Amino acid sequence: MYRQYQLSLAIACAVVVFVLVAAAYLLYRGGQHQGPGTVTIQPVPRSLIAQRSASQREAAVNLGRSMPPTKLILFGDLHSHTTFSADAFFRSLPIFYGEGSHSPADACDFARFCAGLDFFAITDHAETLTPRQWRELQQSVRQCNATANNPENPESVAFLGWEWSQVGITPATHNGHRTVLFRSDGEDTLPTRPIAAPGPARRALENPGISLWTLLTVPVLEFPHYQPYLNMLTFLRETNTVPPCPQGIPTRALPRDCREIATSPAELLNKLAAGGSDTLVIPHGTTWGFYTPPGYTFDKEIPIITADPQRQPLIEIYSGHGNSEQYRDWRAVNYSAAGKSLCPEPSANYQPCCWRAGEIIRSRCGDIPVQECEHRVARARANYAAAGIAGRLTVPGADVEDWQNCGQCTDCFNPAFQYRPGASVQYALARGNFTDPKQRRHLVAGFVAASDNHSARPGTGYKEFARHRMTDAVGPRSEAWRDRILGKPPVPTPESLALNQAAMLTTPVFRVLDFARQASFFMTGGLTAVHSKGRSRQAIWEALQRREVYATSGARILLWFELQNGPDGPAPMGTETRLTVSPRFVVQTAGAQVQQPGCPEPIINTLDRARLQHLCLGECYYPGSVRHRMTRIEVVRIRPQQRPNESLAPLIDDPWRTLICPSNPDGCRVAFTDPDFVQNRRNTVYYVRAIQEPTPAVNAGGLRCQNQHNCKPCYGDWRTPYEDDCLSENEERAWSSPIFIHYGSIATQTGQSMGVVGGKLQLAQPGG
Repeated sequence: MYRQYQLSLAIACAVVVFVLVAAAYLLYRGGQHQGPGTVTIQPVPRSLIAQRSASQREAAVNLGRSMPPTKLILFGDLHSHTTFSADAFFRSLPIFYGEGSHSPADACDFARFCAGLDFFAITDHAETLTPRQWRELQQSVRQCNATANNPENPESVAFLGWEWSQVGITPATHNGHRTVLFRSDGEDTLPTRPIAAPGPARRALENPGISLWTLLTVPVLEFPHYQPYLNMLTFLRETNTVPPCPQGIPTRALPRDCREIATSPAELLNKLAAGGSDTLVIPHGTTWGFYTPPGYTFDKEIPIITADPQRQPLIEIYSGHGNSEQYRDWRAVNYSAAGKSLCPEPSANYQPCCWRAGEIIRSRCGDIPVQECEHRVARARANYAAAGIAGRLTVPGADVEDWQNCGQCTDCFNPAFQYRPGASVQYALARGNFTDPKQRRHLVAGFVAASDNHSARPGTGYKEFARHRMTDAVGPRSEAWRDRILGKPPVPTPESLALNQAAMLTTPVFRVLDFARQASFFMTGGLTAVHSKGRSRQAIWEALQRREVYATSGARILLWFELQNGPDGPAPMGTETRLTVSPRFVVQTAGAQVQQPGCPEPIINTLDRARLQHLCLGECYYPGSVRHRMTRIEVVRIRPQQRPNESLAPLIDDPWRTLICPSNPDGCRVAFTDPDFVQNRRNTVYYVRAIQEPTPAVNAGGLRCQNQHNCKPCYGDWRTPYEDDCLSENEERAWSSPIFIHYGSIATQTGQSMGVVGGKLQLAQPGG
């Protein structure tokens, strides 16, 4: 009888185990593949597009511009993500206040109906974009473009691309991120698969810093809202099972369903050229210290860009991750002749975080002898400087407030987090390329801006609201979830820790990066404006290629910047030319239209109400008849280096001139000249900032510090109320693309001569 009882018990246990295993298998294999979604087929009412055009014409007339205009100003966002990107997928989960998946179809509908964009691009991270998703993304973009009806005069244009996301832990190994865009959406003209970068983006998936136990128990803890987490597990499984492409095989001959890698920007460009597609490659987020190593400069990127200017005519100056415009001569770390990292002292508007690390350790010295305390302080600074972007891990238990305003450019406009001035746009324009005398020596690039949004919402800057939806500010919704995901915060220690490179390579990426402080620096994002000969895809693409573009911080400011006395007459922004006389410029600008609450009635009557609320959150681009006042025009003058050791700071005049606008709602028109040009006899770059009256903006205050102390961060997690949009006064602005003027006459050039054709510099050999 006892043996029969044991047998029955064993059978019962086996049945229970079988049922549990089967249930677990069904549960955790119950995730759904994330598809591209369904684009709304109804077109945007043409009446709204006509209203935009009429308002622009009226503003141009008020500024004294000739009519009818030969070119339109169109607004777009060339850098946005859906949850086909892994980081976007993670932030869409409920534990991060997420709304669930954001499909490519969502991006299309948001751009058209909510943001009212004339063009946009979906640029998901190639590192986690599978070949299957790439095909689905193409399908969705083609559906989006099909709604435009008339290809020559579409309501909007959707471009397709990806982001190549490379990160190095040292300046020598770091190349940064690039947006890759394709002119055509035709299947026969596009690459078979995206081309990814190696490094942390892939490593984050393989070792995200979240334990397997947590990943498996989250759906249970979040029951009955478990489905998004099962979908996440499916997403990770699909992404990690794509095999690497074989080495040594040309791009066109590779298998269809493999993950292709380009280890450097040069290799990426070579692969794109071999693929035969018409592409644009745009560096972005260059000063964003969230992942950019301290001490990084743009030096090694300039030869790569100048070697292929046709494919790389643009650089992103502003995004939802902050401003990358301005140069400063301070650094986060310095380097000795032997390559050892050194912690610099603070300056008037900058405190290095390595220095602040020493001050935090000083506050923990207690009653120990002063000499020993100073030794600890010095070690803390050295440890932080050596740890790169993982520096904060060298001071266990330090909270966001402990770091104060260190690492931030306190006198920059909406600066990127942990600002890297050696990678700024101004640095790139001033720095020369002296590696090869046969190559172009200086960067020639137009300015674009974007949202870099990760919730399929291109063009979020039309209104300042919904911080967690319209920016990338994200964090755990409770302290308990923070501890489950990342573990409990370390206990403060009296001394700092030393981290070597091996430790940084094995530390999970999610624990290295400073998400808590970064949340205070996410903006609603910028826009790219093109002076286009029409609304068609080809017209917009040609405007981008000839650099006749400008960037805005999100407001739809109208801006014209022209050289009046070019060799062939007036020339627009983006032009590169030669002069032997002082250049004369004219700037005309009108403020963005004041937004009305809600959405235009034609949008309400067109888009399904539930979808309108889900995507637009009840607020759309809805311009009124009144425009914001423009307050001033700031002129920036840069004289690029003539020799490698020429100091950069004296070459960048920012601002060189400040021209005050009259108090006129119709806009502002100013003119200026540079009498120094002939006397200096050197190449000079000019661009302008058109600055609008202050208005409230999300996160415009950054960490909201008083005299770099007493900071009040705007957390992305539970510590800041979800409804708090963290609004501060902000001077929205537009940056013109530069006008590049070489000193000298085209006719009298000896050796290699330069001429201007359609705003692009052409090189001709002698006698040609």
